[in-house]
Parts: sequence; C-alpha cells; structure tokens
Amino acid sequence: MYRRLGLLVSAVLLFNWSVLRADDKASLPAPPVAKKVPRETELHGDKIVDNYYWLRDKKSEDVLNYLRAENAYTEAVTAKWNGLPDRLYKEIVGRIKQTDLSVPYQEGGWWYYTRTQEGKQYPINCRRKGSMNSAEEVYLDGNELAKGKKFLGLGMMHVSDDGNWLAFATDETGFREFQLSVKDLRSGEILPDHIEKISSAAWAADNKTLFYVTDDHAKRPYRLYRHRLGNSKDELLCEEKDELYRLSVHRSHDRKFIFSNSASSLTSEARYLPSDQPDSAFQIVLPRENEHRYNVDHRDGLFYIRTNKDAKNFKLVTAPVKEPANWTEFIPHRPGVMLEAINLFANYAVISEREQGLTQLAVYDFARHQSERITFPEPVYSVSGSANPEFDTTLFHFSYTSLVTPPSIYEYNFTTKERKLLKQTEVLGGYDPSQYKSERVFATAKDGVKIPISIVYRKDVKLDGSAPCYLSGYGSYGSSIPAAFQAPRLSLLDRGLVVAWAHIRGGGDMGQAWHDDGKMMHKKNTFTDFIACADYLVDHKYTSHERLAIQGGSAGGLLMGAVLNLRPDVCKAAVLNVPFVDVVNTMLDESLPLTVPEFLEWGNPKIKSEYDYIKTYCPYTNIAAKAYPAMQVTTSLNDSQVMYWEPAKYVAKMRATRTDHNPLLFRINMAGGHGGSSGRYDRFKELAFDMAFILTELGVQP
Repeated sequence: MYRRLGLLVSAVLLFNWSVLRADDKASLPAPPVAKKVPRETELHGDKIVDNYYWLRDKKSEDVLNYLRAENAYTEAVTAKWNGLPDRLYKEIVGRIKQTDLSVPYQEGGWWYYTRTQEGKQYPINCRRKGSMNSAEEVYLDGNELAKGKKFLGLGMMHVSDDGNWLAFATDETGFREFQLSVKDLRSGEILPDHIEKISSAAWAADNKTLFYVTDDHAKRPYRLYRHRLGNSKDELLCEEKDELYRLSVHRSHDRKFIFSNSASSLTSEARYLPSDQPDSAFQIVLPRENEHRYNVDHRDGLFYIRTNKDAKNFKLVTAPVKEPANWTEFIPHRPGVMLEAINLFANYAVISEREQGLTQLAVYDFARHQSERITFPEPVYSVSGSANPEFDTTLFHFSYTSLVTPPSIYEYNFTTKERKLLKQTEVLGGYDPSQYKSERVFATAKDGVKIPISIVYRKDVKLDGSAPCYLSGYGSYGSSIPAAFQAPRLSLLDRGLVVAWAHIRGGGDMGQAWHDDGKMMHKKNTFTDFIACADYLVDHKYTSHERLAIQGGSAGGLLMGAVLNLRPDVCKAAVLNVPFVDVVNTMLDESLPLTVPEFLEWGNPKIKSEYDYIKTYCPYTNIAAKAYPAMQVTTSLNDSQVMYWEPAKYVAKMRATRTDHNPLLFRINMAGGHGGSSGRYDRFKELAFDMAFILTELGVQP
C-alpha cells in the first residue's frame, strides 16, 4: 500500500477573505498559533531544525488541544459560507440512487452481489444459491459490524471453494490494522480463529486451510503462515527480512495454485504451492534478481509470467510448472505499449495494455491463436475487468466509464464477440451527457516532453480565459489517473467549472519510463510537469491563474506543496488532502510505516546525494516568507500512511512564515483514516466541504 492511490452567499457578495467587510473580519477568531520548540538534528554536516516536532505526540493534551483549536477555527471561518457545504452535500446525495444493487456474478454455484440501502453507510453483501430467483442470504452486513464504532474499514473477503466459510478482514480504527475473522456461512457463527495485523489471505482447496500474511511493527507485510480452522497454533512458512520487500499471498485464477510474492518496487520473487496439497512446501518460481520484476498465473500446466526481463514495459512468457526458467515468449515487449495485466480463462485470456495513456483490452483465443482488441467509442475513458471469478466461462464482465459516461458494467461474449450493457450507474436529477464535452490535450514540459491532460466541461462554457477551473494530479508510484465519471463532480461542472487532470511523470499513464522519469533523482519533473499543465490551461484560454484551483491528496499532496513553493502564483486556491509534505523527516524515520520500502521511490536521506536532492523540493523544508494562495489542508488523526503530524506541522510552519492574509484552513478528522471517514455519507460530507472551499475561493456565481 502506498503512502499517500475537492456559493453564493448573497446575490452580490461571495465569501472571500480579501473581500470581507471589516466587521466580518473582526468577528472571526485569530488563527491558532503553534508554539515553537526547536529540535535540531545533524545530517551530512547539515543542521535540520524542526520547530514543530512536538506535534508528533498523539497522546499529548497540548497536541490534541491544538488540533481541536484548528477545527474550531475552520468551523468559525466557514460559518460565513452560509450553509454551502450542506447544500452541496444534498446535491451529491440527490444524484445518487441510494438504494441500489450491484451486477451479480457467479462463483461456485452461487450468485454474489452487494446492495445499498438509503440511509445506511455501508454495503450489504449478499448471495443466492443457484439463481437470482432463490432466497437471499446476507453473508456480511457492514452496517451491523459498524454498530457502536466510529470507523469500520472492510478489507478482503474470500469464500472457501465449498461456499461454507468466509474469511474477512476489518479495521476499526482507520489505522490500517486489519483483523482476520472466519464466519461459518451455514450457521452465521464467527469462529474464534482471529488473526491480528492481517495483510492478505487465500484458501486452499481443502476448505479448511488458510494461508495468510501479517504485518510487522511498521505495517510491512512480512510473515506467511499456514492456518487450519480450529487450530490455535499456526505454522510460519516464510519471513521476509529485507525491509525493502513486502509479502503477499493469493490464489491462481484456475484455483490450482497458491502463490506467495515478495516484492520491492524494483525486484520480485514468487513461490508456488498446489492448492490441493496445502501441507506441501512452497517452491520458488524464479529466484530474485536485482531489478527483475515478475508475477505469475497458471493455465493448463503452464505458468504465465509477466516479466520486465529485457522488457521495460513488460512482456509475457510461458513456462512448464516443473521448469519455470524454460521460457517461451507469448507476448513480446513493445516499447510504446505497457503490458499491465493478464486475466487467464480456460479458453481465452484478456490482456490489459496501456497505450498513449489509455487502457486497451485485448482478447486472446487459445484455440485460434489470435488476439483482438475490444474497441471503445470515446477519446478519453477508463476500462478494467470487473468481477470474473469463474475460470471456465465464455463471458467476461468489464467496467467502462469516461469523463461524461457513468460507470457501466458490460458483458462480453468471447465466442460471439458481442457486448451487452448489464448496468449503468443511474444519475438522478436529469443528467444529460450530451451537454458535456471531454478532451485529451498535451502540454509541453520544460524538457520538451508532451504531458497528457484530460479535460471535461459543459459545452456552454466560454473558453475565453474567464472560466473557473479545477486541476488535480498525483504523479507517484507509477499509478495512473483513471478518466472516470464522478456524479459529485456535476456540482462543479454545472456551475461552469472546467475540470482537468494532469497525467504527469511519476505516474504510470505512459508506461514504465513515465514512472522512472518522475521518481528518485528525477522527482522534480513531477512538479514542473504539473506547472506546465496549469500554464497550458491558461495559455489556451480554458481559465486564468486567478480562477484556477488545484488539488492533490497523499503523494498528490506532496505535489501540491512542492508546486506552491515553486510557483505560488500558479493558482488562486489549493486543496491538500492528507498531504505527504515532510519528506526529509519522514524518510529519516525508519520506524514509520512505509518508510524503508519507499527509499526506492523518493530516496534515502542518509545517502548525501539523495538527501541534498530531496531537500530541494520537500514542501515543509521549503516554506518561505512569501505570499501563498488560499489553502485548505485535511488530515485524519488515525492515518497510518501519512501521519497526521505532517500536515499539522506544515500548517503551523505555513502560518508562522507566509506573508499573505489568504485563508489557510486545517480540518482534522478525529476518527478517520487515510481516506477520511469510512461511511459513504460521511465521505460525501467531506467532499462537499472541499468543493465549497473551491467554489468560494474562485468566486463562482450560481
């Protein structure tokens, strides 16, 4: 898991700090001021001074009081918004079919689906035996599990082959500490087989053996165990001692093998065990070799290995199970096409590829030895496989969406090549996609590289530079930004905003080289790419810098912080959600979750050259005495991926250093995790608040 993958007050005046009347300003409390307690450390002969290190003490009443004061200040300031967040929340909820049903899928003689009920925060997981006409069985209701709790995170759910046992994981704090439980689906009884700090799990074919991986003190998955139902003593099978690596376990799609993977961001190693021989030992597929990344699936006696060996964008090879090093090339490496994944079936394979920033699905027919892509009608879209647990099938479910097309589940027939729409998410309130336009354009980075930008807006918006605009980005870990429809976004689009996404380097939108050119000693490309995208939108009259809001979360919050230090004039307002902004101090603390494995993404400050480079862009380090735009920063007290103190320290230093009087709001979820609240209605409220800030600061009229 990565650290880090946003109205009208009266007919005349919108709330904006700079236009408040004197009596309005006087009625507001002074912003909180965090005390300075200098803490000095020395590294490579350089003195690092952190005046706000004390905010790390989560149990300190001084710390908690400071966070409460920030929440109270934000509440006082935003009271001037005259209920705009509530109105936006009602708009968001009003577009959503609150009582709804997912597309059912078949697995092991059962039909599985989830449903939601109006007023309930969590999905209800259900199944029916044989057909959808049989009686419904609720096998896990998140609303029941959440009773009396402030937070409930539902993790993995795996049903045994015989359909009798459910292994599921829950997090009740938001700190990403999952507990594995096993439920007897015949009686409804929860067994006493509880396992703490669970990361991943897989059933063996005997329906009583469960393989699972647990986390260490820094939340790194590192130990693989074998568990038998009813036994209190589990067998340790593997311990990954190299802190750069993370363990996982899963089952092959044909259910014949259990795979255990140990991987860093550069190197991987897989082991296998026949799922009908759960007492046997795991065997290595291919020994780890520096910077060789691969993953494995199985079909018809062959391992299918996706590998980057002499193939930067990956290729696919096959090998006999007993000779996994004896490769036969199946899909060759193509420099312009990233081979992202392969989904194997008995007689077909679905290959997920990324070309020119867009995902393509190719269907391979093993009998005919031919491959053919599924075509899609729009210039900007996102597509991926949906729930397809059955191995021997002629039907494939995939999810399709675009910036204007709501999420849609299609059924593709491998034999006839026909596709059928099974369900399109309903948007209430009369949504008409023909009123909106999506585009894919390219900005030019400072080194001449073309950076894709996805854009959507109402067709009646004038592109003369006067329109308000919302631009977001991420750009880390090789993660790609999907061009997906989001119903809440209509509250921005219908108020005349242009909405855009910058597909910057550091992400994976254009292949492996795209990631490589935006990490480690190339990380600053991520920030300058984003600035180039913002300037492109201004130069081509989509907006102006005075009417631009930018947003990023987690590692995207790092992006925001670095961009604002480089070019504080790039926008009018910025939203930083759970931002990873203290790169120097966090990457020096190897006791924190994610730090050591991410030396390969950001660098290790204990290496002088890497420290010197990180120091040049670290947002917290580079806050300066200059004017910044309006800013809203969010965090959660129980965030385990970006600890709450990073944004808290960032806001405290920003308040003490910046020279402007633009709003700086800090909002802390005192019971949430990295993604904020766990319930869907609570998350909608958080989203509405971010949107209210953006609309207010951009001075948007209704």
